[in-house]
Amino acid sequence: MKRFPNGYKALVIGASGSIGAAFVRDLQGDDRCEKVTSLSRSEVNEYQLTIDLKDEVSVQFAAHTLQLDGPFDLILVATGVLHGNDFMPEKRLADIDIKAMQETFSINTLGPALLLKYFLPLLSNAGVMGLISAKVGSIGDNRLGGWYTYRASKAALNMLIKTAAIELKRQKPEAMVVAIHPGTVISELSKPFAGGSGSKARDAAIASQEILQVLDSLNAEQSGGFFAYDGQELPW
Repeated sequence: MKRFPNGYKALVIGASGSIGAAFVRDLQGDDRCEKVTSLSRSEVNEYQLTIDLKDEVSVQFAAHTLQLDGPFDLILVATGVLHGNDFMPEKRLADIDIKAMQETFSINTLGPALLLKYFLPLLSNAGVMGLISAKVGSIGDNRLGGWYTYRASKAALNMLIKTAAIELKRQKPEAMVVAIHPGTVISELSKPFAGGSGSKARDAAIASQEILQVLDSLNAEQSGGFFAYDGQELPW
């Protein structure tokens, strides 16, 4: 990435997922990147460290441990859930299930809130933190309805990011935190809906390159924004 100096440091949270793994590969392939630290729930890194977004102690411990590698010029959060073994996105209000809502919000909203709390302080003075959101979390763009819980969890995430950006601006005026819509990416998350090969589904490698290009092109005044993989700014 050209926005950072030679020897920049990156951290990818959610590195075991399709997009997260693609981020790691792309950043490791960047000669200007000194080190890429990966962190996920299921794969250990050089510190034998994992992270559980539903456990604040786990998130805090991970951030404390990774202070040794920081500050980070780039922090990417590629975590999220759309469906589970026993729940799918709702088509109507009658389908709302409180347990499914709690699970979705814990991963899509509460977990990222903890990541902002503990990892945003590890960002360098001109660093960028990008969190994967979703266009369906846009209230202004909601034309089809349905998917109540997923939409709401991502809309809440967007508000957290916007609010954190205001606080970050006071502390590190040149740093940024933004929400990124990756589009439909071939992954376990999208598989039930895109069939893994739908016409709108793109390979994670393509999505990663697009997102990194968008992040490379933004300026500090755009911190707190909501952007698509093609650079389009999305409505709240």
